[in-house]
Amino acid sequence: MKIHIKNGHLIDPKNGIDSKKDLFIAAGKVVAIGNSPDSFVANQTIDANGLIVIPGLVDLSARLREPGFEHKATLESEMQAAVAGGITSLACPPDTDPVLDEPGLVEMLKHRAKQLNLAHVYPLGALTHQLNGQEITEMCELTEAGCVGFSQADIVIKDTQVLWRAMQYAATFGFTVWLRPEEPYLAKDGVAHDGEVAARLGLKGIPAAAETLAIASILRIAKETGAKVHLCRLSTAEGVDMVRAAKKAGQKISCDVSANHLHLTDFDIGFFDSNAHLRPPLRSQRDKEALSAGLIDGTIDAICSDHTPVDDDAKLYPFAEAEAGATGLELLLPLILKWAEDNKLNLNQAITAATQMPANILGVAAGDLSVNSNADVCIFDPKKYWKVEANSLFSQGKNSPFLGLELAGKVKYTLVNGHIVHQST
Repeated sequence: MKIHIKNGHLIDPKNGIDSKKDLFIAAGKVVAIGNSPDSFVANQTIDANGLIVIPGLVDLSARLREPGFEHKATLESEMQAAVAGGITSLACPPDTDPVLDEPGLVEMLKHRAKQLNLAHVYPLGALTHQLNGQEITEMCELTEAGCVGFSQADIVIKDTQVLWRAMQYAATFGFTVWLRPEEPYLAKDGVAHDGEVAARLGLKGIPAAAETLAIASILRIAKETGAKVHLCRLSTAEGVDMVRAAKKAGQKISCDVSANHLHLTDFDIGFFDSNAHLRPPLRSQRDKEALSAGLIDGTIDAICSDHTPVDDDAKLYPFAEAEAGATGLELLLPLILKWAEDNKLNLNQAITAATQMPANILGVAAGDLSVNSNADVCIFDPKKYWKVEANSLFSQGKNSPFLGLELAGKVKYTLVNGHIVHQST
């Protein structure tokens, strides 16, 4: 299949392209940019006049809910949601049922995803068996099965000796350990940021110190063991400062932030809106501003959707009892565009945090449109507004704090390996 994408504004941060250029695709690869290769005859031409052409987005945190939680979402529904949002590569945490702690489970997931011919799926293996925080998994075997890193999802390893041994193992083979920093005893039973809003609503709070104490411990163990660590979904100003200092000191560390935390604060809980019940919790205005500043100066490496589809019933409970999480695959791009606009950033700089940088963290060939690279492409209309409504989402999870809002940025085409996998009017 040969495709000619013409008249579009091409943005490719890795290659420093930010101008109107044509893109030529053949046999699933980018074969030329700008001028047509010799003897190139397109089977299909896409007129991208007025549209922006970028590498397919790379999402570092997307729960696909299979195996085990098909009542919340299915692999097919969430993969459709991913490509509808312009996401062509994604990492999925290991907190499925059963947990991704055996090579056969990882191979099954990758096989199922490949059969769908939609986005590329990169599983994160469990760092400990059953995520129990006690026994380290066979990381080498899981890597051979297709894992790109090792995570505890949202379950904390309380025994620091186990964490130490896990990091030693990972450091020996160059594996990356993915951890969401949270001190379990300070965060116990908490459902919101420990501040004015939680106090007014009578909700048990999670103090910022729950994150910073965990970061301090993780950074120290990583320094002693030499492990590469990725901190998932920073949420506090102090956490950003600690990561900034660690990077300046030369530690091998990366981190991300969810798109939700770049736009929302604990005040968006309103009157117990369970769609705003997230983990980590929405923090203060000061924290939100610090997260944006950290992303702009490079302290924070990437933006993720933190996609967590939840069935409707689980969100109907009172706020404190409702299941945490928000759907995000289809909202990642428009929220990035809104964040760039709010902070007066050029689109090239903003797109880097959802293409090149997350691809580097995963260590996969994605996030750019270099000649001979996989033709994973997102074409979108930056001026097209659409209303976030439950019936407009491909995801089986309709839980979003942005429901009812109009956002700019509508994906028109998504290509994976040179094939059109999503097209909208």
